Amino acid sequence: VDLREELKAGNRSIFSRRLKELMEDRLKKGEQTMLFINRRGYANFVSCRSCGEAIRCPHCDVTLTLHKDGRLMCHYCGHTVMQPKLCPSCGSAYIAPFGTGTQKIEEMAVKMFPQARILRMDLDTTSKKGGHQEILSAFARGEADILIGTQMIVKGHDFPKVTLVGALAADLSLYAPDYRCGEETFDLLTQAAGRAGRSHIPGNMVIQTYQPDHYSIQTAAKQDYEEFYQEEMGYRLLMDYPPAAHMMAVLGSSEDEKLLETAMHYLGLFTGKIYAGKDLHVIGPAPASVGKVKDVYRRVLYLKHENYDLLVRIKDRLEEYIEINSGFRKVNIQFDFS
Repeated sequence: VDLREELKAGNRSIFSRRLKELMEDRLKKGEQTMLFINRRGYANFVSCRSCGEAIRCPHCDVTLTLHKDGRLMCHYCGHTVMQPKLCPSCGSAYIAPFGTGTQKIEEMAVKMFPQARILRMDLDTTSKKGGHQEILSAFARGEADILIGTQMIVKGHDFPKVTLVGALAADLSLYAPDYRCGEETFDLLTQAAGRAGRSHIPGNMVIQTYQPDHYSIQTAAKQDYEEFYQEEMGYRLLMDYPPAAHMMAVLGSSEDEKLLETAMHYLGLFTGKIYAGKDLHVIGPAPASVGKVKDVYRRVLYLKHENYDLLVRIKDRLEEYIEINSGFRKVNIQFDFS
């Protein structure tokens, strides 16, 4: 279901007309429905409801993350712009941060289906010991018609009476600032599709999306693993992302923000002295996806190359450089390979 068309038709509900129709049908038949909102890799991104585009970094092909002061920032290279009032792609004023949680969905479902028995499964409802199993067991016993939750509800559960699964915002994880977001979206949607129609009764899955043409959505709808692999590998090869190339993240953290910025800057400069070849891609340093945790600032430098051994040699030289420079004593440096 193309949510852009739903908006044009005047439907501003989280439930598309097709999903509402199928849910009403399942309630009449006494069958069960699972609704999930795709929150994996969720970040505060800004997207357009008219054309479906999210605001992306022009340098890194990931979405820009919205900060509280209205700045949109790329957590891979540091590119920053202020949040626009109109969509840069189509000029629409329907541009805003995306934010819909399970609690809000439950409230809307109660209003739309007052006769339905509804269970919600998220961090709030499962915080007590045994909370997960208690909700799942109640749903398995048929004590609810609709189960609402995050991706935790679509991981391998077997409910024979579930004949409808709704992905309310299937493309949410496509907007995560991570090169693996297409793979994670495909993975989650194919898992979700497997929850419907597990007994003798056939099942349906409704995928609601602002990007119906995206290959992750298209191939998940067709359950076509090979086509997804071809599309995703083309993207990874183009961008030199694993497994097409190897990537090393140099993660720096310190309570002193200026000291950290200086230290990471010099690590970037020294990397260029270790290896000057143009086939080494150096990105950053930039704020980590979470730039500050418990008053500790975090920065990251990404290095990409097809030769894993070269990255290891660079790591070894950087460790030597860190060891002999006193400026790094109050900075913690870690290396992560992918």
